[in-house]
Amino acid sequence: MSNLPLASLLAALVLAATHLFAGGVQALRVTPRSRWLSLAGGVSVAYVFVHVLPELSAGQQEVEATGVLEALEHHTYLMALFGLAVFYGLERAARRSRASQRTTRDNEEPVGDIFWIHIGSFALYNALVGYLLLHREQPGLQGLVLFTLALGLHFVVNDVGLSSHYEERYRRAGRWLLAGAALFGWAVGLVAELDEAALALVFAFLAGGIVLNVLKEELPEERESRFWAFALGLGGYAALLLAL
Repeated sequence: MSNLPLASLLAALVLAATHLFAGGVQALRVTPRSRWLSLAGGVSVAYVFVHVLPELSAGQQEVEATGVLEALEHHTYLMALFGLAVFYGLERAARRSRASQRTTRDNEEPVGDIFWIHIGSFALYNALVGYLLLHREQPGLQGLVLFTLALGLHFVVNDVGLSSHYEERYRRAGRWLLAGAALFGWAVGLVAELDEAALALVFAFLAGGIVLNVLKEELPEERESRFWAFALGLGGYAALLLAL
């Protein structure tokens, strides 16, 4: 193994460990929202808008060159929109399930079906992230570090949100499944490689999911989010990406 696969394995282990421990940090599960969570959300969004979205244009050219789905234009942007819509729908379903059960019994967790659908979708999401540790649009150690930092902080935001939805069920099973999914995606990346067009679509889906999963945690009024921390993460990481 060269140094880069070993470094990517370390990155996968860091992302997996994030899921195992972040959701249980009580200091992050407070209202007003922890400034660290808002800062982490800002970093994730900056990575998408400064680094990922510009690459979708190049990815679009790769998809068009294949001749697949010729009737559609802007394939990668549609895939990003699809990713956003999928995770918005899952979030709405989880909230409705939780609200309907609490009309009959306080503090009861959402029903099992929506839990497994929600966690299963995030497991796919994490597997894509694990795969991209080895096969990103921007290769090299520097790109790996920037990707891992942004997605690691994004995983913290996701963890706190999922933990607040599912409580003990998430601690018992959900976090382990998500941690394993990131490692599984990395392992798949060792033995298989998507062509550039398929990779562009995967990256686009992930971009849409990141934007939705950050903003759904930051925007609700009851979160009392820290705009200055979000803006600091957004501006600081964007400046770093532009400087490198």
